[in-house]
Amino acid sequence: MASKRQPLPGPRGAVPAQEQPKNGDAARFVRRMTTVPQAAARTRHALNDVSNRINVRPALANRQKQVVVAAENCRKAIPQVAARSQRALVDIGNLINGRPAPANRQKPLVAAPDRNGKAVKLKECCKVKPEVIAISSGQRGSRRVPTLTSVLTTCSRASDGVIGTPKRTHVIQPYDIDAADAHNELAVVEYVEDIYRFYKSTEGTCLPLSSYMRSQEEINERMRAILIDWIIEVQHRLVLMPETLYLTVYIIDKYLSMESVPRKELQLVGISAMLIASKYEEIWAPLVKDLLCLCDNTFSREQVLTKEKVILDKLHWNLTVPTMYMFIVRYLKAAMGDKELENMTFFYSELALVQYTMLVYPPSMTAAAAVYAARCTIQMDPLWTDTLEHHTGLTEPQLLDCARRLMFFHNIAPESKQKAVYRKYSSPRLGAVALQPPAKKLLPV
Repeated sequence: MASKRQPLPGPRGAVPAQEQPKNGDAARFVRRMTTVPQAAARTRHALNDVSNRINVRPALANRQKQVVVAAENCRKAIPQVAARSQRALVDIGNLINGRPAPANRQKPLVAAPDRNGKAVKLKECCKVKPEVIAISSGQRGSRRVPTLTSVLTTCSRASDGVIGTPKRTHVIQPYDIDAADAHNELAVVEYVEDIYRFYKSTEGTCLPLSSYMRSQEEINERMRAILIDWIIEVQHRLVLMPETLYLTVYIIDKYLSMESVPRKELQLVGISAMLIASKYEEIWAPLVKDLLCLCDNTFSREQVLTKEKVILDKLHWNLTVPTMYMFIVRYLKAAMGDKELENMTFFYSELALVQYTMLVYPPSMTAAAAVYAARCTIQMDPLWTDTLEHHTGLTEPQLLDCARRLMFFHNIAPESKQKAVYRKYSSPRLGAVALQPPAKKLLPV
């Protein structure tokens, strides 16, 4: 046991004598050994401060006062910011819902450290006040900002007193007769009113002369009536379109208004006019030889084609004209009648085609009078409606003179020499409307 090595007496942690440095190195070694524990202690303190700030734990007791104030400010700042945010949301909610804001609310103060580390309260005047945005809730009390247009309008009305708010009057809108054809492209409901307004404004520029018989030397009114009566029979036999019939009569009257025709060429004018109208209106126009057979081959093919060119040159190839048929179709749609009213209206209109004296009336007037006479004959109530007056532009008193003439032609139709129209509309296929007695109300005394 005595051979074991015994520790040298001395203070704990002392360095053995054989390991101690020599001469001046001893002092430097002692200073190094005492500095290392102090640096490690400072490092541990810094780490503890960082951990305390993250976990919001109080700092050590031996820290400086400046650090304590900063930590306390950090802990107080977070609840204050949250409280201000909640108060701002409450203010906005009160403003929207119309509730008054709390009256006893104190203005929050913010603390900041000074140079010595002491917490100092900021003045309220230096603090930026929160901006409150007013949100409009559509209430009646909301203020409307006047625009430049409203200001100028008000000034203008106040200055001259001319511009004023128009008084609202109760206007009854007419019945929309084109509502059922809204999806029909062929009905062109977007432009139909403009089209018929154009027809009525231009029908006076293309009318044949109502007194052209004075310039004719070899033909008279009776010859014309015989020709038109024969044209109606040919159209019915060939099953041509009604547009072809009305355009044919227009071409004949227009050409006779401009050219003197011999008696022997009057039928040639009628055949050539029907050929022109068929080429314009029909899908399949009748052949020239078929038309020649209907007139017992009185004329040759060359004569018909030559007269066709002469008529077209005289009319300047203007065939797009408002005929009576165009207005009848529109007015029947406004009348909202049945098939009987339609057949009766066309019966009166074709009676008007035969008579030379009916040229004094424009086509729109004759078409409206035909509808009115037909309603009187079949005793419809009322005889003239607001819808018809709106679309025709004619009142019942304006139609009486023309309607009385049509009623007179209906009365004498059974004894007339021109019976093509009467026989045509006496057939059951067209409702035998010609057999009905005319309205006594419109018959002349």
